[in-house]
Amino acid sequence: MVRVIIETDGGSRGNPGPAAYGALIRDADTGMIIAERAEAIGIATNNVAEYRGLIAGLELVHKHTPDADDIEVRMDSKLVIEQMAGRWKIKHPDMKPLAIEAQKLAPFGVTWTWVPREENSAADAILNAALDEAQGKRSKIVPAHAEEIVQQKNPMTGWRGNQHGDPTTVILLRHGVTEHTMRKLFSGTGGLDPGLNADGEAQAARAAAYLKRLGTVDALVSSPLRRTRETAGFVSSELGLDIEIEPGIAETAFGEWDGQTFAEVYEKWPREMDEWLASTSVAPPGGEHLDSVYDRAVVARDRLLKDYAGKTVVAVSHVTPIKMLVRLALDAPMQTIYKMELAPASLTTIQWWPDGTPSLRNFSVVPY
Repeated sequence: MVRVIIETDGGSRGNPGPAAYGALIRDADTGMIIAERAEAIGIATNNVAEYRGLIAGLELVHKHTPDADDIEVRMDSKLVIEQMAGRWKIKHPDMKPLAIEAQKLAPFGVTWTWVPREENSAADAILNAALDEAQGKRSKIVPAHAEEIVQQKNPMTGWRGNQHGDPTTVILLRHGVTEHTMRKLFSGTGGLDPGLNADGEAQAARAAAYLKRLGTVDALVSSPLRRTRETAGFVSSELGLDIEIEPGIAETAFGEWDGQTFAEVYEKWPREMDEWLASTSVAPPGGEHLDSVYDRAVVARDRLLKDYAGKTVVAVSHVTPIKMLVRLALDAPMQTIYKMELAPASLTTIQWWPDGTPSLRNFSVVPY
């Protein structure tokens, strides 16, 4: 029997602030460290750093001890341990995609153990070493068995050069207008699914021509809805790229509200509309809440970064998923989405570096 202990920790100097994680795996019988990993992850909260550390520890197991059949995770984060053990609910939208990723990596039967901070000193030490390096400080800690300590400049200061690797560039293209767009109707997944009108086709053609002039586009993905597929069709014709369907960037499902104006919905469902406007965890009747849209947009982002690492991909999507990805890049509160306005057939560009650091390059640019 191969018995492994994962020790992991995450921390932020500011919460949110400059953050890092440390993770290591030990032989449970000898106590010998098999591998370690630490990384500064830019600006994040303590809880995000804790989850990133857990994911790193599970990845170390998959890489170095894939035949382990007895795995114990030890962390001083009560929140993460209880959530992963299924005893506490995961409510914060920033935690859900990280928890999903960790759950996918965790084999069945993992033991989840909370330990006091003083019993988690090894993981704490290497995360602080990585964080010191990221902030330009000399660290006294040199891990003896480190797989990698990712050393980087603070991403909030200065220009990020080639030493950080090649970023993945995601160009988010909102679809052109439909008759529903013109009439300001709720129009989402599971509804009437209108196609582009003549104006929308002209907008999509201009966007496609602009992207051709831009060059260096490696891949093209689209929401499964008709108006995005039609917009992507213009881009496909200009760039000679096949269209891959990505369900995670589809528009919100508005349920019974689909195909109606705001005023019509408010007249028929005044209480439900007030509740929906007050909380992103409330769904329209028969529809989907905005927290869910955020979760699946994050998962879709992760797939794009994995499948097109270091490349440029055009993703044809809708207002809400694009806002969610901008919010993710800026590490902004959910309420930020109500303060963004995206023009039809506009382009929003976000780069993600290999260390996870994002950069919003432009927002709602209308090509001519």
